[in-house]
Amino acid sequence: MAGGIFTKIADIGADLMKIVFKIKEDDARNPGVIADCTGDNAGDSVGPSADGFETYGVTGVALISFILLAVHQPLVQVQLLVWIFAMRVMMVIASGLSYFLNAAFAKARYQNADHMNFEAPLTTLVWLTSLVSVALTFVASRLLIPSIGGDPTLWWKLSLVITCGTLAGAIIPEFVKVFTSTGSRHVREIVTSSREGGASLNILSGFVAGNFSAFWLGMTMMVLMAIAYGVSTTGLVGLMVAPAVFAFGLVAFGFLGMGPVTIAVDSYGPVTDNAQSIYELSLIEQVPNVRAEIKKDFGFEPNFARAKENLEENDGAGNTFKATAKPVLIGTAVVGATTMIFSIIVALTRGLQPELLSNLSILHPPFLLGLITGGAVIYWFTGASTQAVTTGAYRAVEFIKANIRLEGTTRASVSDSKKVVAICTQYAQKGMFNIFLTVFFATLAFAFFEPYYFIGYLISIALFGLYQAIFMANAGGAWDNAKKIVETELKQKGTPLHDATVVGDTVGDPFKDTSSVAMNPIIKFTTLFGLLAVELAVSLTAQRGATLSLVLAGAFLVIALAFVWRSFYAMRIETAVRTRTR
Repeated sequence: MAGGIFTKIADIGADLMKIVFKIKEDDARNPGVIADCTGDNAGDSVGPSADGFETYGVTGVALISFILLAVHQPLVQVQLLVWIFAMRVMMVIASGLSYFLNAAFAKARYQNADHMNFEAPLTTLVWLTSLVSVALTFVASRLLIPSIGGDPTLWWKLSLVITCGTLAGAIIPEFVKVFTSTGSRHVREIVTSSREGGASLNILSGFVAGNFSAFWLGMTMMVLMAIAYGVSTTGLVGLMVAPAVFAFGLVAFGFLGMGPVTIAVDSYGPVTDNAQSIYELSLIEQVPNVRAEIKKDFGFEPNFARAKENLEENDGAGNTFKATAKPVLIGTAVVGATTMIFSIIVALTRGLQPELLSNLSILHPPFLLGLITGGAVIYWFTGASTQAVTTGAYRAVEFIKANIRLEGTTRASVSDSKKVVAICTQYAQKGMFNIFLTVFFATLAFAFFEPYYFIGYLISIALFGLYQAIFMANAGGAWDNAKKIVETELKQKGTPLHDATVVGDTVGDPFKDTSSVAMNPIIKFTTLFGLLAVELAVSLTAQRGATLSLVLAGAFLVIALAFVWRSFYAMRIETAVRTRTR
C-alpha cells in the first residue's frame, strides 16, 4: 500500500514537469526522476510480488480450513491435503520449465531481429505456462488420487476444476489487453478523443474503457466459476458439505498456478520503465567520443535514436502486462476470500445447521446492513489512498517547480533528488498509517457488533472491491498507453495532444498503481484477520454476554472513524489560498 502511494506521488511529480517546463521524459535535470525510479521498484515490483506471495498463503489457508471443516472422512482429508501441496509444487515447477522453454524460443527468434513486438514473448510465456500447468495437473492427479472415496473419476474432475483457474490466468490477460494494449481500439479511442476534446475527453474515454473491461472480465470469471460449480455437482456432494465452495477455492488455486509468471510479467513493467529512465539519466549521448568507444569495446555502431524508440515501445509492453497482472491477483484474492468466508460460516452455523443458516439472508437485517457497509468501506478506501497521492504529489510538484534548474546544468542535484524521495516517503507512510489502522479497527468493530453482519461485510468488500479494482486498473492502463502511442507512434511530444494524454496518465496513476492493487491486500487482510476476530467475538459473547461485545464494537468503531477522519482532513493540502469575503 505504501509503495503504491510512493510510486504515484513520484510519477505524477515527474510527469507534470513535462507540461510545465516542456522537458523530455526522465530529463536528468528533473529532481523527481530518481524518486520515480525508486517508486517503480517499491510500488510496481516489490509490492505486487509481496501481494502475490501473500495470496499464496491466504488461499492455502482457506483450502486447508475448508478441507478440515467440510470433508467428512479423515482419509479423504489426508488425500486432498497431500494432493493440494503436491499441486502447488508442480505449479512452481511448471512455471520454471515454461520460463526456460520460452527464453530459448524468444532468443532464437528475436536475437538478431531489427524490430519486434515486445508483447509477443510475454504472451507466449503466459499461455505456455498455462498449458504446461494444465497437462501436469492431470498427470499428477492421476498418479496421486486415482480414487477418492471409492470414486475413480474424481481425479480428472478435480483437475478440470483447477484448470478453470489456470486457464483464467491466461484468458484474463488477453481480455485486459483488449482494453489496455497499445494496439487496443479502446486505447486508440482515447487518443482520438484527445485530439479535439483535450484532457476532458481523454479522461472520459478512459472511464469507458475501464467500465467495459470490468463487465467483460467479471463475466469471464463468472463463466469459469460456473463451469467449476457444474463439475462440483458430479461426485463431490457425498464427500463434503458445500462442494461448490471447494470448487471455487480450487479455481483460485488454479489462478495461483500462474502466480510466478504473473509476478514476472508484472515486474517486467517497472524493469522497462527504469531502463528508459536510466538511459536518459546516463546522458550517454553527450559523452565525448562515446560512439567510437562503443564500437571499439562492443563491436557495433550505436543508433541512439533507435535505442530510445525500442525503450519506449518496450515500456508500452510493460504497461500492458502490468495491467494484465492486476485482475489476476485481485481475482485470486476474491475467489480465495470466498472459501475463507465459508470457513467462517461453517464455524458460526455449527456445521451449517439450517436454523442458523437462515441468518445468511437479506431478510436478516444485520446481514443486509453488512452488505451496505462493505460497499461504503471500499469507496472510502479508494478516496483515502488517492488523497494520500494527491497531497504528496502536490508537495512534490511544489518543491520541484521551486528548485528545478534548467540552465547551466545537465543534472539535478543529489540533495534535491533526495528531498523529493523524502516527500514521497513521508506521505506514503502517513497514508498507509491512516488506512491500515482504519481497516484494522473497523474489522474488529464489525466482527464484535454481530457475526452475520460481519459475514455480509466480508462478502460485500470482496465483490465491490473486485469490480472497483478491475475498473481502476484497466482505466489507468488505457490512459498510460494512450500517452505511449502519442509519444512513440505519433511522435508528438510537447504538443497539446501530448499534454492531454499526460494529464490522463496522471489521473490513471493512482487508479492503476495505488487504489486498485492495494484493494487486494485489504480484502485478504480483512478476511484472514476477520476469521480470528469473529471467533474471539463469539467466544466473548458466550462467556460475558452481548453487552460487553457491543461496547467493544462501539469503541473500535470510534477509533476507526477517527482514522477515517484523519485519512482526509489530516491529509488535506494546506496552502495559502484564501477566498475573498465581503
